[in-house]
Amino acid sequence: MKKRNILRILGLLFTSYVLYLVYTFYIDNNDNIKSIYLVPNDAVYIIESQKPIDNWNAISKSDIWKHLNTNAYFNNLSESLNKLDTIFKQDESTFKRLGNRDILISAHVYAPGKYDFFYVIDLQKIAKLNVLKNHLNTFTNDNFKISKRKYHEHQITEIFDIKTHETLYMSFIKNQMIVSYMHTLVEASIDQYLEPQIGRDLNFIEVSREVGYNDMFRLYFQYDYLDDFIEVFSKEPSDFGKTLSNSLEFSGFSFDLDDNTIIANGITNFNDKANAYLKALKKSGKSTRSISKVAPKQTALYLSFSFSSFNEFYNNFETIQKEDPEQFKSYLDGIEKVENFLKIDLKENFISWIDDEIALLQLHSTVSQSKKDVAIVLKTNDSENAKKHLDFILEQIRKRSPVKFKEVNYKGYPINFMSIKGFFKLLIGNLFKDVDKPYFTIIEDYVVFSNHPNTLKSIINSYTTKETLDTFEAYKDFNDMFDSRCSAFTYINAPNLYNSVYHSVDTNTKKQLKTNKDYFICFPQIGIQLTSEKDFFESKIVIDYEDPEIVKTKYTFTDTNIKPKTNTRAQLIEITEENLNKETIFNIPEIYPTDLTAKEFIKKHANGKVKFSVELKDGLKHGDYNEYYKNGKLKISGKYSKDEQNGTWRVYNFDEDLIFKKRF
Repeated sequence: MKKRNILRILGLLFTSYVLYLVYTFYIDNNDNIKSIYLVPNDAVYIIESQKPIDNWNAISKSDIWKHLNTNAYFNNLSESLNKLDTIFKQDESTFKRLGNRDILISAHVYAPGKYDFFYVIDLQKIAKLNVLKNHLNTFTNDNFKISKRKYHEHQITEIFDIKTHETLYMSFIKNQMIVSYMHTLVEASIDQYLEPQIGRDLNFIEVSREVGYNDMFRLYFQYDYLDDFIEVFSKEPSDFGKTLSNSLEFSGFSFDLDDNTIIANGITNFNDKANAYLKALKKSGKSTRSISKVAPKQTALYLSFSFSSFNEFYNNFETIQKEDPEQFKSYLDGIEKVENFLKIDLKENFISWIDDEIALLQLHSTVSQSKKDVAIVLKTNDSENAKKHLDFILEQIRKRSPVKFKEVNYKGYPINFMSIKGFFKLLIGNLFKDVDKPYFTIIEDYVVFSNHPNTLKSIINSYTTKETLDTFEAYKDFNDMFDSRCSAFTYINAPNLYNSVYHSVDTNTKKQLKTNKDYFICFPQIGIQLTSEKDFFESKIVIDYEDPEIVKTKYTFTDTNIKPKTNTRAQLIEITEENLNKETIFNIPEIYPTDLTAKEFIKKHANGKVKFSVELKDGLKHGDYNEYYKNGKLKISGKYSKDEQNGTWRVYNFDEDLIFKKRF
């Protein structure tokens, strides 16, 4: 009898438990909260996945991750993502029960120059069984110490790693488990519980709706905190980062890993305070980009803006600026000042001949001594008409400027000097402010401007030798992955950018760059495209991966250390009558003066002594030329006339005795 009662009681208990499970798992669905509602509001970016374990396994087996995982930063990130597994490694079945649940990983700047990650894992109905919450001690080993505390009526579990002295902070809110190695992020998440911000932001909702749930991951950027995040990695504030932070709201991407190429598609929206340039771009249609025809193969950055017509874009730009009367008045005053001083009409003499694309190029020049080779390229609707108006502007400048500069011809392409300070910044915004009082030339249907004439010479050299992006097979294949028509397009060539950056930074940064070179150049081509659609920009990112050892065989890198030789007399090469090559001694290499208005160009040996000096006129060699040995003694002397050797040229030995002369 007693046995029957016990069996009845057990049966009743079992039935009750089954009914509880049925109710919990299949009926009671009203007590869940979305993962995004618990992400602290200052997230810079958020990664979302519905199958994190399967996807992470796929990524961890890829060539990309295997390479990146040899880098300290990415190795630490990998360890961080795997530490949850470590916490529960004594009971693998429990971790497997968590399985492929929705997971969010967000990045947050929690102090100047410092950031950390925050995790939200949707336990769904498993959370109702309280398996993790009540029995966490049983899932960790002796390497961890467990403690608990209350924060705003929510329990935070602290798991201290005895070996690393790190603490993992964990809490449970309804169906969600929140985790971070930074306690302030867990506390901020609990604060978000009652008043969520990102998840209820209309701009985020718009982006997430368009992105959907396809592919391996979803990636969201919140631009409000982008400039703070950039400053984690850069000592100097980024004007470009601040512009994006002030103009854009969110970008959302759905992306997958296809062999060694990462392709992400999504959208980007912007706010009412957006940069006038960006707003005007949004309203001005799109066109086919073609400035790659003149962009050198050595281009590190090609930033293209295209529209139905530049005239339409400029009218939109002016209309939008009227929304800020004070700013618009300042803009009009600047335009009026230039027009009155030069007696020109900017719309007629400049804007009228610009077609449907303008671009900013940064390149690693083969001839320039500039630390930063930047050019602005404007596509013309009629190159002859553009030349006519530019000639008129130049004539007006010559009448009113003390700087006298004559046109310089380089390989059949005239180079001129447009001495108008702050012209491009005034006309089309801060993005182009680095090009100030520029030189310019015309190549086909494109006008190319740069502060440095040698940057123009590099572009001319590349064009005449057919070494442009349009003839670069790697670029052509990469470019085919994007739409030919868009509003904005950014192309980054990492090896060229590495060369460009390396020569413009201090010694300590050079060392860091060289140390991390393989992680910099392993993504040789990166592209970002924005296309105006409805109330947002359709966005696309493509990133190519290639083994850095293969990349090194395809590009020439200029970061090799060459120790200067000691200038003893025995190491100097003296020209004597016996070793003199009379056929080539006066073949003087081409020079590249950085200032075509200068009266003289001087180049020095590594020991600081003058290597040669030559007088200039309008950027051409014109006057005395003197070349010296490393010990300072005169080696060669002669004269130039309009870039041609002229008169009697002489060669001297170490004792400055004349050993040969030739008349030109």
